[in-house]
Amino acid sequence: MLFMHKKIFLSPLSGVTDLSFRLICRELGAKFCFFEMVDANAVLRNYVTTSRIIKTIKKDSPIAAQLVGSDPSTMLDAAQKLRDVLNMSFLDINSGCPAKKVIKKKAGSYLLKDTKRLSEIIKKLSSNLDIPVTVKLRTGFDKKDPKETQKIVKLCQDSGASMIFIHGRTTLQGYSGEVDYESIRAAKEVLKIPVFGSGNIFNPILAKKMLDETKCDGVLVARGAFGNPWIFKEIENYLKNGKIPASPKFSIKRKVLKKHLSYIDKYKDMLPANKIGFMRKMAVWYMKGLPNATSLRAGICKVNSYDKLINFIDGIKC
Repeated sequence: MLFMHKKIFLSPLSGVTDLSFRLICRELGAKFCFFEMVDANAVLRNYVTTSRIIKTIKKDSPIAAQLVGSDPSTMLDAAQKLRDVLNMSFLDINSGCPAKKVIKKKAGSYLLKDTKRLSEIIKKLSSNLDIPVTVKLRTGFDKKDPKETQKIVKLCQDSGASMIFIHGRTTLQGYSGEVDYESIRAAKEVLKIPVFGSGNIFNPILAKKMLDETKCDGVLVARGAFGNPWIFKEIENYLKNGKIPASPKFSIKRKVLKKHLSYIDKYKDMLPANKIGFMRKMAVWYMKGLPNATSLRAGICKVNSYDKLINFIDGIKC
């Protein structure tokens, strides 16, 4: 795969990794990004909503899409529809989402309990698409079991998966608890295809810990990029020279945040009230670590327009 020299990817994150988020991350060092997760049924039944999720521009590349669903034929039809309109490097099958509404549909990480269906989906897509098919999953559904993890990832590989992305937690853990490096390492040991590790990649040290302890080929950055788009360059530099970068000064954060908000204003297709709410969410993340972060977050949440939000940010003294 031509993109494999890039070992730090921006993960697909519903409600977060839209075009504006990807653009600011790319400008600060992200070299490969995912669209937000897309529901296969929504692709086929509500393409207006889907088109907002997969909105992109020429410089938003290279990129991959991720589908969630439970029916092999529906997944293939949705994948082909996306393939017709997107220039994507590969398509990922989501078998890692722990959200109850997704599991209720027997999709996402539910597929860890129905590996026969997971295999059918991978085979259906990999044998009919002209791009690689990958799988994102968790180490297990309800318990740690490296041997079981090995069985599942081997099944994925044998079914046609070209790469595995594995989050080091079970479905029941959600996003809490310790990362299971052992199971990710066990997966890597039995696979011939690339493996990327995910979970708690909040800084360069934890990224290196993931790579060192699992021997995986790369990492997925997810929540670590919230209000912190320079994490990609920081990880890259740390892996090269071992130097821990100093935290950006607020003057730099302010400039990046304002540019991020300008992208939301330009590209986000939302009702004005919803758009300012989305902007506030993004702005709050940039306040993390500031000495008066609590009061700043409270102030941001009271702002009701884009211009007022920019004025508020300009007025922050740090």
